[in-house]
Amino acid sequence: MIATRLFPLVRPALLGLLLCIVPLAMHAASVVYEGKEGPGRGKHIVLLAGDEEYRSEEILPQLGKILAVRHGFKCTVLFSTDPATGLIDPNNQTNYTGLEVLPQADMMILLLRFREWPDAQMKYFADFVNSGKPILALRTSTHSFSYSRNKQSPYAKYDWRSKEWAGGFGQQVLGETWINHHGDHAKESTRGVVNQALKDHPALRGVADVWGPSDVYGVIHLPENAQVLLHGQVLAGMKPEDKPLEGKKNTPLMPVYWLREYRGETGKTSRIITTTMGAAIDFQSEDLRRLVVNSCYWALDLSKSIPARSNVGFVGEFTPSYFGFNKYVRGVKPADHALK
Repeated sequence: MIATRLFPLVRPALLGLLLCIVPLAMHAASVVYEGKEGPGRGKHIVLLAGDEEYRSEEILPQLGKILAVRHGFKCTVLFSTDPATGLIDPNNQTNYTGLEVLPQADMMILLLRFREWPDAQMKYFADFVNSGKPILALRTSTHSFSYSRNKQSPYAKYDWRSKEWAGGFGQQVLGETWINHHGDHAKESTRGVVNQALKDHPALRGVADVWGPSDVYGVIHLPENAQVLLHGQVLAGMKPEDKPLEGKKNTPLMPVYWLREYRGETGKTSRIITTTMGAAIDFQSEDLRRLVVNSCYWALDLSKSIPARSNVGFVGEFTPSYFGFNKYVRGVKPADHALK
């Protein structure tokens, strides 16, 4: 009897709660680019944008467009978002919606930094790492994860400082964790120097001139099975015409782009591509874009389809923001990156 009397009062309250919840559920934290014609047709690449400094939220949708429109791959780009508004928020380290799409992916591309996702979300990422499918990692992905809040998580070993799994995801899977800025950050840029011993590798087809404003990272743990395609020459300034810095920073040169194989916990082996370049502004270098696109072909056993000079022209307008903390463009939704 009391419940019957209260129902008219409870029902509006429940309706109000639902009206608050439903819009949150409807916020899409991803954008999908259906593959056009090309060798990549039928292959699905998922790209994860989530760093605070190097504008992954700008370059990964553009890279997804290039791969889809120019080469035929289906691309799904996921973003760090504010769950209350659905707006892109690179500073949100503790939540990442949309990872349920990973089991459907043939390849994963990431630019992450210091993330700590809930275990239920992280499981999708870890399962992919152990799936035998290829991964291409950019810039700060060497230190993708930092577990400072939930140190009891079964995924805490992915932390870049992990002692249990030395160097965490970066060192164990990609080949290196965060070490240091080998070049002077924002003062000394990077010239990519092709390793002549591997100049005929299919990923390097048509690649000759790589330069980026981001600095060279320190690399000291690279495993024996790594193949270095590019070394990073530290330049004395922030222009492509600047001269190489004299002294020990360039003797020897640090690796900045390498390939390796990773044997996961399931016993399956993945092709891994890692570059410590990858700021959005770096991708103004046409040959860096070409190397990344070619690497996707190689990773997915499509090397024979790599043209002499892959088409990596921008799709639509692309004016990348310079790197820096809290300099991301506010008020942008994932849907704003949809193909026009």
